[in-house]
Order: sequence, then C-alpha cells, then structure tokens
Amino acid sequence: MIIEVVVVSTSRFEKFGAAEDPEDAEDLSGRAILDRLREAGRSFTYRLIPDGVEPVRDSILESTADAVILCGGTGLAPKDLTIEAAEPLFDKTIPGFGEVFRLKSLEEVGTRAILTRAAAGVVEGLPIFCLPGSPSAARLGIDLILAEIDHILQHVSE
Repeated sequence: MIIEVVVVSTSRFEKFGAAEDPEDAEDLSGRAILDRLREAGRSFTYRLIPDGVEPVRDSILESTADAVILCGGTGLAPKDLTIEAAEPLFDKTIPGFGEVFRLKSLEEVGTRAILTRAAAGVVEGLPIFCLPGSPSAARLGIDLILAEIDHILQHVSE
C-alpha cells in the first residue's frame, strides 16, 4: 500500500517548487506526516503543490496511490480551496473523520476547533483525507488515518 502525501501551499511552492521531500521545502507538517508513516512502516510518496482547485483536483485524479492525504488549504482564507476542490469529487463522504478530528482538536485547542474543515471521502475507490496545514493538525490527522486506513481500504475494495 502506498499513501500519497500532497502538501498544498502556494507560498512554499513558489519558494521551493515541486519539492519531493519535505526537508527540501522546510515543510514541518509534511515531515510530521512522513515521520509517522515511517514509524508505522508504511510506504509513501510526497509532493508539494500550490493552492487552487485545479492543482488539488489534478493531484486526486492523477494519483496512482492507495490513499491520498492533502495537507493544507483547508482554512477560511479566500485562497484555501482544498475542500472546495476535493468534496465535489467524492463518491462517498466519510463524515466521521472530520467529526472525530474536530472532537480531538477541541481537546487540544478549545473552541477554535470549530474553524477546522478537515474532511474525508472516497473518489472511485481512492480514500482522500483533507487535513489542516499546521504541524499539530497534521500529526492528529495522520494518527487518525493510520488507526483506520486498513479498515477503510478493505471497505472501499469490496
């Protein structure tokens, strides 16, 4: 199984280009996710893309991985379009992911958790997870994903 980690950040993309290693892009969130994947013995790929509907949709539709994690671009700023790009592609949503993410965030950051737009769904059998771009959100999200990814993949392949 391969998990594709796609970090969505125009500022990083403009500064570092299409980096294929979080170290090359000074990417703390991407590094946090990859560290957890390494610890769990999971195979992964990494790439950096700019914000925007087209780059996010292309990353989903062109993926050859078994699951995709989109990290960043989920905020409320006008350029944050990860959710708007991903959700229309979902054949099925996984609302529990966002609900549990917000519940766990509430424990960590209090009522600021209502601002998170973490989401997940399935596109043609491909699980997609949309995480906020902060390192702490990335760690929380990947821990939730790793706890259930095998179960999710089993269901989407039935």
